[in-house]
Formats: sequence, structure tokens, C-alpha cells
Amino acid sequence: MIEFKDVSLTYPNGHQGLKNVNLKIEQGEMIVVVGLSGAGKSTLIRSINQLVKPTSGELMVDGKNSLAFNERDLRKMRTDIGMIFQSYNLVRRMSVLRNVLSGALGRTSTARSIFGLFKHEDKQLALRSLDRVGIAEKAYSRADQLSGGQQQRVSIARALTQKTKVFLADEPVASLDPPTSHIVMKDLRKINREDNITMIVNLHFIDMAMEYADRIIGMRNGEVVFDGPASEVTEKTFEDIYGRPIKEDDKMSEQDEETTENETASHKEGDSA
Repeated sequence: MIEFKDVSLTYPNGHQGLKNVNLKIEQGEMIVVVGLSGAGKSTLIRSINQLVKPTSGELMVDGKNSLAFNERDLRKMRTDIGMIFQSYNLVRRMSVLRNVLSGALGRTSTARSIFGLFKHEDKQLALRSLDRVGIAEKAYSRADQLSGGQQQRVSIARALTQKTKVFLADEPVASLDPPTSHIVMKDLRKINREDNITMIVNLHFIDMAMEYADRIIGMRNGEVVFDGPASEVTEKTFEDIYGRPIKEDDKMSEQDEETTENETASHKEGDSA
């Protein structure tokens, strides 16, 4: 379990990224965080593994205040938390398999990792992880030969190989077209359901948030302004979260969704990102 207790974060320039946040996140939840740019969505997600560190409050991870962790405890905590970025964060000149195997570095000695001497079981796990996201045939391709959607699925496979308990996905589909975005989100939801892995995902499109989330957290100006089941969310809820009427750009068109169904059925890539 992850729990925010009156967590605030003030950046060195004085901007307050989080203001007295109180949240409880249970194992296995599928959570989507929504809000305008600058609302605090990325700060909220990145504070969990302390890519940004809160300046006050308590951030409990499995019953312990992670803000009091020393470097060793923090590294150990991070092995249980996989991070998926908008920019994929792959080593582009390396093979897909080597990128996925980097998820096993926490279980591999420095000497073995330098020479790529990963354990057989880790290699098998990496290949299975690639198969789960539908790109096992790309294992020996260079990462920079893949499309944007395929690269994002490599980052998901890397987190699976890390054997994480929590996935943090910071705008994972922002650089992808709508059909490919749905492919990536379906992969995340499937992993959430099959492995009981907690998913905390920042999204922009509200229709996509409604489709994939069990729970929606709305943020505005660093504060949580909504927290509840997706089934209880209405367009008025989003208007309150965004502080303005919802625009068509905040949604996905029917044509996008129809195209998505065709793309997802074959689980093949159609993006040019």
C-alpha cells in the first residue's frame, strides 16, 4: 500500500507542486490521474519513487515512511516500482532484449551486468515479457528501429522483467496516435488484472481515462480535487477538475476509437511515432 499523509512539495523556485495531498492506494488498483498541464500529475507520480522529493508530510510505502529512507532503503524500494516515461528512456543503440534485461539489474552483480552476463531465468523472463506485449519478434532488433508504440511496449516489458509491484506511467501515450495509445493502455490494464500490479497512470484524454481506470484522481494547482471510482465520474466532474468546460480536444473522436478496435484486434503496430 502507498499512502500520502499531508504531503507537500515545493520546488527550489518556490512553485508548490503538491499541496497537502492525502491519498491511499491499495495493491492492484488501476488508477488514472487527470488534470491540466501543471496541475501536479507528474509531480504526484514521481514523488512516489522520489524522482522528486516531497518537502513535508509522510509518504508511506508498505507501512514505512519512505521520506526517511537512507540511500540503501530507497534503492531497494525502487526495485519494486517500475517507471514508464513519455520518452520511453531506452538505450536506442542497444537491442530490445538488452533494454528489457536492464530491468533485472537490481538482481544482477555489477560485473555480470557490465558484460551482459544475465542469468538464464532473467533472459527467459525478458522474452516472456516481450511476448506479453506482442513484440517478441523484435527481441534482437535495435531499439531505434522500432516505432514509438513499440518502444513504449519495450519499456513495459522492462518493468515486467524488473518484477515490480507498482507501475508508474507518466504520460505514457502522450507521444502516440490514438490507435497505438489504446494498444499500450490495453497492455497495461491486462498486466494490472493478470498480475495484480498497481497501475498509476497520468493521461490527458478523458474518454481514455474513463475506459481504462477503476479509480480517477483529479488534480488542480497541486491539490487533489477529486478521488473516486470511474463509474461515478461525469462530464461535470471533469469540468470541475479542469476548471473549465470540456473541449473536444480533451476527448477522442468516434473515428479514432473505431480505428483502434481494428488495430488492437491484431495487436500489431500502425503508428508512425
